[in-house]
Amino acid sequence: MANKLRKTLFISLPILFGLGLIWYSLSKFTPADFESVKISFQTAHYGWVLLSILLAIMSHLSRAYRWQFLLEPLGYKPKFTNSVLSVLVAYLLNLAIPRSGEVARAAAISKYEGIPFQKAFGTIVAERVADVIMLFSIIGIAFIMQTKLLSEYLFKDDKSDSIHKLIILGSLALMGVLLYFVLKKSKLIFILKIKEFLKGLLEGVMTIIKMKKKFVFMMHTILIWALYVLMFYVVTFALPETTNLPFGAIIVGFVVGGLSMALTNGGLGVYPVFVASALILYGVENNPARAFGWIVWTSQTLMVLVFGGLAMIILPIYNRKKV
Repeated sequence: MANKLRKTLFISLPILFGLGLIWYSLSKFTPADFESVKISFQTAHYGWVLLSILLAIMSHLSRAYRWQFLLEPLGYKPKFTNSVLSVLVAYLLNLAIPRSGEVARAAAISKYEGIPFQKAFGTIVAERVADVIMLFSIIGIAFIMQTKLLSEYLFKDDKSDSIHKLIILGSLALMGVLLYFVLKKSKLIFILKIKEFLKGLLEGVMTIIKMKKKFVFMMHTILIWALYVLMFYVVTFALPETTNLPFGAIIVGFVVGGLSMALTNGGLGVYPVFVASALILYGVENNPARAFGWIVWTSQTLMVLVFGGLAMIILPIYNRKKV
């Protein structure tokens, strides 16, 4: 009973939080705001949005192709079509239950290609390691590019306030170091599970290092994330207010939007708000910034729903002789 309740909360709370955030955001809109956002949607150049969707599809194809390089050393070479369909199904299910897509993806390729589930899932973990490295690299680039912005934030006030902020940052750093040593020596089951998970990530990294075609694998990893950034970037040309954004703003908006996806299912309610808040820092007015966030999130979510739904239908039909 308790386990069932935890699972229900795990699924429902992010959705409720996302819906609540949507309601809260909309409640702050004045009639003039609604009209402004409506005009932005009506006048947007949707050719750029379609290009964004095309770039997203290309990233999924590249992800499916990259997966082959991890499965091949294990002695398996699944059909590319099955890899693509499994990846699309994974994205769809992640909208409903976070991280459930990875399990479904491994289960699908196991069912239709005869690859043991554990091995298939292990390769997906290795993939995620590469993706995490790329994400942190992009976050690092964002911080480097915005050093001036951060320094202005830290030191724009008087000297005493700047010292106060430095004390807070130093305290946080000290807490981080202390937490590291506590976790290292802890015997709690929850902490042990985290350590086991991190150990699995390290093993995933070693798998990537040992593979024969690691250079091509890394090139596809870079390509996937470059396409992610591009599919965000091209939408800026859909609205006149976001057309001339500097590249630094694009990176910051992309990173903030990407991180928000972890808070709710598929960034429901959170993604548009976070992205808009990032663009506002660069001089974009509130309503165009909001419209931009909603256009990006809506177009990508609809793409996942359509292509993921089609993949769920096509996958068993394509493999009907194997079922």
